[in-house]
Amino acid sequence: MLLSYCVVNTNGREFLLACLAAIERTAPPDLEYEVLVLDNASDDGSADAVRALGGGIRLIALDRRVGKAANDSRLIEEASGEFCLLLNEDSELQPGAVPALVGALRTDREAAVAGAQLLSPEGRPVPCAWRLPSAETVLAGALFLHRRLTVESGGDAIRPVGWVQSSAMLVRREAALAVGGLDPEFFVYSDETDFCKRLTDAGWRILYVPSARAVHHDQMAHDAAGAERRIVEYHRGRDRYLRKHLGPAQAALLRPLLAAPYLLRAVAALVLPGHSARRYWLHARQALLPGRGDGIREAAEDHNRAIGS
Repeated sequence: MLLSYCVVNTNGREFLLACLAAIERTAPPDLEYEVLVLDNASDDGSADAVRALGGGIRLIALDRRVGKAANDSRLIEEASGEFCLLLNEDSELQPGAVPALVGALRTDREAAVAGAQLLSPEGRPVPCAWRLPSAETVLAGALFLHRRLTVESGGDAIRPVGWVQSSAMLVRREAALAVGGLDPEFFVYSDETDFCKRLTDAGWRILYVPSARAVHHDQMAHDAAGAERRIVEYHRGRDRYLRKHLGPAQAALLRPLLAAPYLLRAVAALVLPGHSARRYWLHARQALLPGRGDGIREAAEDHNRAIGS
């Protein structure tokens, strides 16, 4: 089999149904494929909705919630395809995306990953490919040069990049298995960054494919109740990446640089309307002290304890 669509869902029933409809709508008619859905112990009826669709969808319904990296790895292991298209439940493939992604990896046999250009719900391209994190990229962020020096998405040509977002990411299954899949120590955030880094270290290339497009609704960003946990988890994941690949000492030295732009934004937000100083202060605190606070991992653990009682 050529392609396995691999969708992870956590309490995103309506987004998930739209994602699956987009797969059916955009799949090339001559393509041999399968669809796998891993439901991450949702309590919104997502699993039952997938069962009701039928159509040969392979459903893996977990009874306990685990991290995104572990779930993506599980799908890659379970898949039968030469290529695995990792999708968030809130991603909708656009026409032509799959042929462009598959064509990129078939053309470049030394590439392990092809990432789509992500679009906002309004259809606006958003950053989705970047240089791998380093002291240089951290410095660029501190100088507010991140978009100019670190973002690598944009333009019309397929090109090698450092890493791409896993919301719509095609993976050569052979390469993914060879590096052990995604590291489950990353619950969510920086998991695909680490994955692309390890593939690069193993001699593979990471491609950005601008002609492949997918709308990303970014469900988590609109979850106001969970905003603080997301911020905690985001900085925890980034710090884990830096400690893993740059070493604990350099990661610690970079924390003030990571916090600095948030501190400046927090000060500016005190006088600028429509900006949350508290949100920026929280980002700054977590950048300096990434081990502090409860994140999405702890929310999942609380959920598991609740359903296990």
